[in-house]
Formats: sequence, C-alpha cells, structure tokens
Amino acid sequence: MSTMTLEQQGSVFVLTLRNGANGNTLNDAVLAEYHAVMDQIQAHKGEAALVITSDDPKCFSNGIDLPWLMQSGDLMGFVQRMEDMLVRLSLLNVPVIAAINGNAYAGGALLATVCDFRLMRADKGRFCYSEVKVKMAFTPALLDIVRLLPSQGAGFELALTGNAWGGEECARREVVSQALPGEAVLPAAINLAQDLATRDRATYAAIKKGLKPSMARWAKERSLTV
Repeated sequence: MSTMTLEQQGSVFVLTLRNGANGNTLNDAVLAEYHAVMDQIQAHKGEAALVITSDDPKCFSNGIDLPWLMQSGDLMGFVQRMEDMLVRLSLLNVPVIAAINGNAYAGGALLATVCDFRLMRADKGRFCYSEVKVKMAFTPALLDIVRLLPSQGAGFELALTGNAWGGEECARREVVSQALPGEAVLPAAINLAQDLATRDRATYAAIKKGLKPSMARWAKERSLTV
C-alpha cells in the first residue's frame, strides 16, 4: 500500500494514513487500499479491533482528492464508490476507532463519522462537513452517514453551517467521545480498542448492524461485503 500502512499490535490493527502531504485525500487508488485493509481484517480470526490515525500532526484527512477528481471527470461515479467504502467500514465486523490527530474535513469527517468511536486532539485540528461551503450537496447515503453521529443536533448544525469545530467543542457536543492532548490520542484509542477487542466479534457486529440500520440497508442494496 502506498498511502497507508497496517500494523498489528496484539489484537489491535492500527491503520496509519501516510499521505499527509496530499491531505490523506480520497481517490480510487486510496479506496482500493481501504478495501484491502478491510478484506485483511475480515479474514483475521480471533479477537480484533481497528484504530485509524494519521502520521501527519496537522491532518487526519481532507476528504476527496479534488484535483484528481476534476481530471477524472467521474464525480458521481466516484462519490458512489466512496459511499460504498464508507458504508462497508461503518459495518466492519470489529470495533473501529478514529484517532483524529488533525483536521478532518468533508470526506475526512465522514470517514471519522463511520467509525464506532472517535477520539480527537484538543489543541489543534478541526472537524468539519464543508460540503455546503463548496457547493456539494450530500447524497442520500452521505446524509445517512452524517446521521450516525451520536448527537443528531450536532450533525444537523455541522452539515448546514459548514463550520469547523475543534476537539473540545466536538467533545462537548458529543461528536467525539474525548478530546485529549495530541500525544495522548493514539494511546487512548489503542487502549479503547484493546478493551473492545475482547467482545465477541459476531455479537458486536450484530449489535452494530442493528444500531446502523441505514448502513445495513445501503450495504444490502449495493451487495457490499460486510
């Protein structure tokens, strides 16, 4: 993989995004890497959990690779492929935790949203659904992803304003579980993942699917492997 690495620490898989120079943005090659990671984790037997983070202290993910997308000319096709990856990640049959150590904008915020839990650094970085400011309306599937946030009011406000919230505001508004010092985010996420990995995978996955009926519907409609 060229834009991310997957390492296993006991029962925890740590997916580190390593394309910070390009904002850890999403294009077809990156989506393929996410699918490969999910294939590997789904094939793993035994206890497991996934933590997603970035090695760039300023950037978790800035969403779609817009220069690439403009060159490809396949906006709606790519958006659907991105949706498929996000839906699949949302239902992955292990606990998934986002360690948000920098900016999570647009598609990057949606990536964090589909994770089961989010931890964020308090001092730097912003969480933002910027679509309204760049004149890109949410598709029905992406709106269902926004609705996955524990606080419906926060998701409503973020989607309609396009405002960027820091970690402390995100924690106060229940967008993330905790806002922590930068150096504490990844260790805390790994500790949470280690604890959650002890849950029975089949039971955890069944409960997750029940809590995310819209994602289960999209996965069934598009015949996604979950």
